[in-house]
Amino acid sequence: MAINNIPLINLNGLKFNFIQGGMGVGISLSGLASAVSNEGGLGVIASVGIGSLKNLREENTYLGSYETINSQALRDEITQARRKTNGPIGVNIMHVLQNYSSLVKTAIDEKVDVIISGAGIPRDLPSYLTSNSKTKLIPIVSSRRVADMIVTSWIRKYHYLPDAIIVEGPKSGGHQGYSFEELNNPEFVSNGLERRLSDVLDFLKSDKTTANIPVIVAGGVFYGGDIRKFNCLGATGVQMATRFVTTDECDADILFKQEYIKCTSEKEIVIIKSPVGLPGRAISNKFLEEVRAGKRFPISCDYGCLKTCNPCESPYCIANALGSAARGKLMDGFAFAGTNAWRCKDIVPVKQVVSKLDKEYNDNTRTF
Repeated sequence: MAINNIPLINLNGLKFNFIQGGMGVGISLSGLASAVSNEGGLGVIASVGIGSLKNLREENTYLGSYETINSQALRDEITQARRKTNGPIGVNIMHVLQNYSSLVKTAIDEKVDVIISGAGIPRDLPSYLTSNSKTKLIPIVSSRRVADMIVTSWIRKYHYLPDAIIVEGPKSGGHQGYSFEELNNPEFVSNGLERRLSDVLDFLKSDKTTANIPVIVAGGVFYGGDIRKFNCLGATGVQMATRFVTTDECDADILFKQEYIKCTSEKEIVIIKSPVGLPGRAISNKFLEEVRAGKRFPISCDYGCLKTCNPCESPYCIANALGSAARGKLMDGFAFAGTNAWRCKDIVPVKQVVSKLDKEYNDNTRTF
């Protein structure tokens, strides 16, 4: 194991040094997740669109309804990850997915170590646990208000405390839990994570019942010194995603990874309006330029995958666009990315990234 400096996150006996963020569609599957877990992190499989993507790659391996093929594909990815690592494995399941329920049941049935859920408010997540379940549950929040809603609901309905809470700031890639106004405010983006972390910590410490819930930060964490900074601010640990895209083991096509390498300035990373009704952060390309120019037109819906998407008003299908990008077809899609994607310079093994994080933690090399 390459980590000596980064403190352990302890979730009731489940220990790891950091969380690798779940990246869909098809960016973090069993390959990346198992490699990260082998190096001391919590590797996370992104469940969104997993069956459709694998069918496109493997010529209709899965048959049945959208819900069925995605559950089958998730089960297979968990199995493959387990074959490659003895470390912990997590699954990221977006609450906004139409097949959210079946994915959660599949993950719990497969005894994954952790389910991480955001993109909505997963008030009902503990209801899927059984008396024999050992899966830890971690919701993602963007504010004290959402943290309060989830904690209050879980305690009242299920007598269950979150095993940890991830506070995601405005520098993250992909869909955002913030408004366009907030994301276009440089001051807010600059210190938004620190403020939200402080707010959530204050809320949890206000009641002895919740005071010991671990808080993990995400969004813009890139260097080991960033981990060190947030440890000093009271966070138990971090979730990081962008830096693991440009690794050998990342499950995306090499052309997707090269989008990050070709991005040389933060100015090339833009806020878009996603068909799901949320802002998103991505690397600008010709596809997104055509969307902005009105050259993409409303589409029919192939999947019905998201609760909040209106195909009649969407200029493109987000599932197709992200799936195409993951397969290297950037003319038909785009790459979601955090604000630090431009800092990725080379495609290297996960082991090397983790070794550098450990050194950076000791040297206090950071972006924040």
